[in-house]
Amino acid sequence: MIKLFVGLGNPGPEYEATRHNAGFWWIDALATELKLSLQPDKGFQGRVARTTLHGHPVWLLQPQTFMNLSGRSVAALARFYRIRPDEILVAHDELDLTPGQVKLKFGGGHAGHNGLRDIHAQLATPDYWRLRLGIGHPGVKHEVAAYVLRKPPQAEREAIFKCIGQAIDATELLLAGDTAKATALIHAQPQRPKPPRKVLPPAEAKPEGSATNTTSAPNDDKPTS
Repeated sequence: MIKLFVGLGNPGPEYEATRHNAGFWWIDALATELKLSLQPDKGFQGRVARTTLHGHPVWLLQPQTFMNLSGRSVAALARFYRIRPDEILVAHDELDLTPGQVKLKFGGGHAGHNGLRDIHAQLATPDYWRLRLGIGHPGVKHEVAAYVLRKPPQAEREAIFKCIGQAIDATELLLAGDTAKATALIHAQPQRPKPPRKVLPPAEAKPEGSATNTTSAPNDDKPTS
């Protein structure tokens, strides 16, 4: 089961609404769902909440180290409470997914994400769970740094929060360790509405007496022999 839920972002009001803080948005939503309050913890260099669910302790964490040092906070808490890497889920912004897309993934590379890069280094393994929250890509590599630190337009923000809600719906499955069903739920796409059924107009009824009589009528004007 997942014992440590981590959301990545940068601390401070100037970063609060930026794309790079999508992981923070998710952990805030999860704390609300579980009726928890994140509190500063200097020992773990982050904001932390703890609860017991299904008989097991569970932690929520927002590293306050700035993105590129996120691993220090994650590793400190994981080592202190003896949480294995495969019991950790890290939510982060994902350039390779469009706003509104969300994917659950285990292991793999960091794809240049500085938060994941540091977590890889501090845990000495890439084998932990990631919740990839799509924010889209600016289209040009050299614009990425500025792009992630800007606020998304309202439509994109709403799409991101919609997929955050979809991921929150899988919380119970993640807590129970049923990652297969959690993955299916998180990856599920809304069903497309079916096109309206085409109804053919009823055949027009013929008025009474309109039937054609094919029998020839006698010709009264024909002369008799």
